[in-house]
Amino acid sequence: MFIPLTPIRCLYRGFDLYGHKIGVVSGSSRFTYGEFGERCERLAAGLLSEGAGPGDRIAFLSFNNHQLLEGYYAAPLARAIVMPLNVRLTPGELIQILNHSGARMLFFENDFAPYLPAFRASCPALERYVSIDGPAPEGGLGYEDLLARGRIARPDPMSFDENEIAEIFYTSGSTGAPKGVALSHRTIYLHALAITGSLNQRDSLVELHTIPLFHANGWGRPQSSTLNGIKQVMVRRFEPAYVLRLIEEERATGMLLVPVMANALLNCPKLGEFDTSSLQEIHLGGAASSPELIARLEQAFHCAIMAGYGLTETSPVATDARHKDTVCYTSEEDRLFHLSTAGWPILGNEIRVVDAGGADVPRDMQAAGEVVIRGDNVMDGYYKEPEATCKAIRDGWLHTGDMAVWDGENYIHIVDRKKDIIISGGENISSIEVEKAIFAHPAVLECAVVSAPDSKWGEIPAALVVLKPGQELSSDGLVEFLQSRLAKFKIPAIIQFVEGPLPKTGTGKILKRELRETFWAGKERRVQG
Repeated sequence: MFIPLTPIRCLYRGFDLYGHKIGVVSGSSRFTYGEFGERCERLAAGLLSEGAGPGDRIAFLSFNNHQLLEGYYAAPLARAIVMPLNVRLTPGELIQILNHSGARMLFFENDFAPYLPAFRASCPALERYVSIDGPAPEGGLGYEDLLARGRIARPDPMSFDENEIAEIFYTSGSTGAPKGVALSHRTIYLHALAITGSLNQRDSLVELHTIPLFHANGWGRPQSSTLNGIKQVMVRRFEPAYVLRLIEEERATGMLLVPVMANALLNCPKLGEFDTSSLQEIHLGGAASSPELIARLEQAFHCAIMAGYGLTETSPVATDARHKDTVCYTSEEDRLFHLSTAGWPILGNEIRVVDAGGADVPRDMQAAGEVVIRGDNVMDGYYKEPEATCKAIRDGWLHTGDMAVWDGENYIHIVDRKKDIIISGGENISSIEVEKAIFAHPAVLECAVVSAPDSKWGEIPAALVVLKPGQELSSDGLVEFLQSRLAKFKIPAIIQFVEGPLPKTGTGKILKRELRETFWAGKERRVQG
């Protein structure tokens, strides 16, 4: 029997099996899955009443809230495409994305109402503006008024084309101009099944949506959580003390963090004042983790901690460092190392680490190569970018641009981005390896390592370090600390202590390109690949 694969089936499974259960918590609002499903149907009716049709891009400029989550399902219900936007982008950057995508409608939180004059002047394709939480803008609409226009009938799943695009997410632009990653109904549904099967999701769980839903690690959870009847708690903004309080109040069992967020929780003055004993798992993604970070989180939260890996282009989760029964840890250090790696593929994925000729590098956790992926959750392509799509997907494999080592158990350990590898005197230096060594110092809050030009070696590692409040550390002291952890040529030749925080993308990744430019301004840097 053939039934089209679509995230709409995730919605109605939650509706049918958990209709009376609280499914979505957003601030003071609480909705059962039955109420949530009805709101999605009402929003779909509102979209249709405004002329939304197949393939239309429906943009959301919003922090995490129930309205954005409703948009995830309402747009596909209306046969349109949902397109969450990065709230940390400038108006100019957002205008570029809106024009590239040709979005017809924009839903926005009132925080972004000051952007509207610029959008109206520069985005001719935008026909409707809908205020999520404030008064209707001039010539626009209010969110609840749109929901009051009616309710669509439950659609027949056979009426969906699983190969149609359901979602577009624009990359952060940390390594170049943002590109729209197009994900089909089929891709999204299979990713939800893979998460369910790989991570053993149960309906008793309570998930904190700590990651913004416009971020790769954020949008991969709503479909599988809805599919499994998990209570989803929206975290509008990541404020460490607020998150700790939510864990206690909602008895949260899990959340996903980028390392910057994890570090902020560990250094929150209110850590220990709230009951976090309900936590069962914390997943780390978005940037490389370290064994030291895993150990600190275990000590603070007494639950399972594991890293993972994925990209916007993989829907997003590709691997997870969950335990594998064929792996026997040789020591506590080995256990922590395994948990801090990218882990091994989730269901439906094949992953290899290859050299420049496309051959597998040795599985010895020493030889580095590029991570390539093929599977059910790999994107359908970059929106309106056929050349970029062909460059990224070659010979049936997605070329990630991430450099890694791997072992015989298919554990992948990311060592750097191709463009972030530092080539000093012919030696390749992983900026991530150096950052992990620096972060192990108890006085360090965050750090970034980039290349700087050097007349003798070509380029050398330079470290920018932010210290924890009240801590002191000198360059000589840090170098002495690193001498037992890094080969001499890997120790940063330049160490700058700076006031934090370091500049980051909207998804919490440190903007290494921006930091590197402070050293390379006016000079040409050659990178491998």
